[in-house]
Amino acid sequence: MTKRPCFEAYQLESICQAIGATEDGLKGTEIGKILLDSRLTDPTPGITKWKRLYNAFVEFQNTYQCSNQILIFILNAMQPVRYIGKENLFQYRRNEINKRLSFIGIELTEKGGFKEVDKAVTISEAEQRASHFMYKLKARNIHQEIIKYSNAELLVENYFHSVFEAVKSIADRIRMMTGLVADGHALINVAFEINNPLVRLNLLQNDNDRSEHNGLANLIRGLFSYIRNPTAHKPKITFVIEEDDALDIMTVISLIHKRLDKVL
Repeated sequence: MTKRPCFEAYQLESICQAIGATEDGLKGTEIGKILLDSRLTDPTPGITKWKRLYNAFVEFQNTYQCSNQILIFILNAMQPVRYIGKENLFQYRRNEINKRLSFIGIELTEKGGFKEVDKAVTISEAEQRASHFMYKLKARNIHQEIIKYSNAELLVENYFHSVFEAVKSIADRIRMMTGLVADGHALINVAFEINNPLVRLNLLQNDNDRSEHNGLANLIRGLFSYIRNPTAHKPKITFVIEEDDALDIMTVISLIHKRLDKVL
């Protein structure tokens, strides 16, 4: 490895806090072993995890005037084979580390290596490159309309507002398809009116066709009632949406958009 410049103290501190986080970071025993494997000394093994790492990293940089073994520690800690059966933990840690490394111009890849990237200059840019929620959505092959409408909220993993914006994307898309200006249930009632539909899923020639058509309309109405109306009128503190809920809701919204892709 080419001799790498030293990290600034604030960069080291932030990286160590990510690696040694209380709940989702490395365990103390793991830190000790990986420090040894990375040929780094462990001058203060009995203190808080992130401070222990910080002292080890600073001692190396002060001695050798480079950051090479620190990067090797990160590589050793993030080797994919360590995370068999724990992919979510791997992605979480990798994203947290990459938020910090992005300001240095390095990115930890899914294969457990480094690649050079343009340096991030803002927090939002760093968040955009490493969003846990965005990664999980992409793993579900979420429709691009959701990403387009919810992007700013997704970057900061704001589940409440990202879900709200994603639901709004359905109404906006149907208005664009039909030229209607209505909203909510009124919009769906007119757009999917069985005798003169402006949005036609099929030829409506038999009961099965009509059932499919009405079923999608009812799914959209239900989504508006369940998500859009409460989120529009309740404060965030009283309408809590956790990550798992948000992922499931986004999947339903994605299903609707994919079905709208196939209208006649």
